[in-house]
Amino acid sequence: MKDIEYVLPGDIEKRSFEIIEEELKARGISLDPVEDPITRRVIHTTADFEYVNSLTFSEGAVEKARELLSRGATIVTDTNMALSGINKTSLNKLGCRAACYMADPEIAAKAKELGVTRASLSMQRAASLEGPVIFAVGNAPTALIQLYEMMEKGEFTPDFIIGVPVGFVNVEAAKELFIDSRVPYIINRGRKGGSNVAAAICNALMYGLYRE
Repeated sequence: MKDIEYVLPGDIEKRSFEIIEEELKARGISLDPVEDPITRRVIHTTADFEYVNSLTFSEGAVEKARELLSRGATIVTDTNMALSGINKTSLNKLGCRAACYMADPEIAAKAKELGVTRASLSMQRAASLEGPVIFAVGNAPTALIQLYEMMEKGEFTPDFIIGVPVGFVNVEAAKELFIDSRVPYIINRGRKGGSNVAAAICNALMYGLYRE
């Protein structure tokens, strides 16, 4: 038990960020000051320092996302896990909301009928929402592909993309679709990501608006 560090429950997150700070310094890593809080929270969520190199921000991405949130944006996720991980107190403070249509019976039935994924139809459904929408994709590359196809056809342009699906099939290619697009984004290049990462990014963006 000599290596066990005794930390009060309320201080665990604080201590975690202290450790992250220590390790960043030890590795000689200096983060962009605007992007820093988002990257650190993803590291805190995953215990993976590789996100320092793979997490990619379009120019002015953090400022743009926070501007949308300050206008009461809806965050649309591609999993209920990501939806549950988004801090609801923060959403309420900012007058925002979060939604996921993956479990909608109509979406499920139509996806089965058409032979497409529920994620792609969920993105189509979200495209009809009023007001600014931030898409937080942590699982389904088909969600990103659908959004890109709608944009290419001139049907819909996303306000903001958080593209961090995890996996092997089409994951990397789907993320790369938006790298040189006109859509502002936070994308994790490569195979890593996940619903927890998508939620962590959303939370970090919101915390920065009212904790500063």
